[in-house]
Amino acid sequence: MKAQEITAPCVPLSELPKPLDQLSESELERKACIGKVMTHTLQSLTSTFVDSGFQWLLPVALSQSTDPLWSDPGASIEKRIEIDIYGKVVRTTASMIIHKLVASSLAYPKLFILSPNIRIEKAERAKTGRHIYEFSQIDFEARDASSKDVFSLVEGAIVKLVTSLQKDLKAELEALRCEPLKVPTVPFKVLDREDLEAEYGADGWEAGIAESIKEPVWVTNIPREFDDFEDFATGKWDNYDLFMPNFGEILSGAKREWEYEKIMKKIERDEVKKENYALLLKLAKEGKTKPSAGAGIGIERIVGWATGVKHIAETQPFPRVPGTVNEL
Repeated sequence: MKAQEITAPCVPLSELPKPLDQLSESELERKACIGKVMTHTLQSLTSTFVDSGFQWLLPVALSQSTDPLWSDPGASIEKRIEIDIYGKVVRTTASMIIHKLVASSLAYPKLFILSPNIRIEKAERAKTGRHIYEFSQIDFEARDASSKDVFSLVEGAIVKLVTSLQKDLKAELEALRCEPLKVPTVPFKVLDREDLEAEYGADGWEAGIAESIKEPVWVTNIPREFDDFEDFATGKWDNYDLFMPNFGEILSGAKREWEYEKIMKKIERDEVKKENYALLLKLAKEGKTKPSAGAGIGIERIVGWATGVKHIAETQPFPRVPGTVNEL
């Protein structure tokens, strides 16, 4: 299929998720089923990380430093929330990548955080079915880990999750999904973003693979934020997204930059405000940052994939649909 033939999924405005008080009895029953899958998913994933030696840390809501979200800020983000507290400007957390880099380097070699994120998406993104303006991630990081280490960990976690969902929540899955949820085959296939662009086009490859794949796939080598590892000699990026069939991306991650000279060069190249990352730069210059790799698993997205919802805000008790503000 050629790029011009591929369109992103579009959820009609009439089918966007509604607040609890506007749901019918049958819709409330469906919501309760999704809630059971959400609970099971959180229990399964967090136990996988704890059993794998990861320490469970608490999230941060306000910080001077948070993910710059390059290279997609203009396309997706309506505004960034900044407030003044104690004479300092802080931002709501968009991602805890910077916190993970510092924490894994200094004190917690293997860590994960059930992290709330606020990204005020443009209203038109409501129709994609994949965007909400508040969401949660299992954000994890491991010192001295490689991309292959992350692949192995995540693949095992997903196989465990689906296997247990099939066993313990069979009735709920049958009520929610049109087709059975299948245990994926491991290892997942790995594709290069450059090859996908050649096949589907620069703007069509994400929708293209979501429509064409039958099993989960990793996509690597995606130009992105300064903290993702980039090989200057080859121009390749050591990072990855995980795509699910008929759904799309549910995880984004990377091996991290940790050397001062490279981080500084990329910040200057990408015109990122250095003052927002002063502590990271200081630690890197002092040689205190360490190599690591990690990712963020979108909780609403993985539950949305498992339950087969049309819009991931359906997985939320209080939907955060772009362009819509409800009382609760």
